[in-house]
Amino acid sequence: MFTFEGQLIQGVEDISNKLNQLPFDKCQHDISTIDSQPSCTGGIMVFVSGSLRLSGEEHSLRFSQMFHLIPTMQGSFFVQNDIFRLNYG
Repeated sequence: MFTFEGQLIQGVEDISNKLNQLPFDKCQHDISTIDSQPSCTGGIMVFVSGSLRLSGEEHSLRFSQMFHLIPTMQGSFFVQNDIFRLNYG
């Protein structure tokens, strides 16, 4: 499950299509904060804030993102939920 700017997107194919449609061909991420906590399911909840600088744009865009990492049997993680929001104003 993925939420982008209030739009709920579910399923691997639909999430991939949405990410590939975004106009962020050349985007620099500047991370300000990263906070994480263990979740009751054995995963990790992560909250990130920062700014995005798009190619050709004068001003950065502030963003917040929260995602839930779930451990796999192979010892890695996958993203269970992801919420991304541009912070205007």
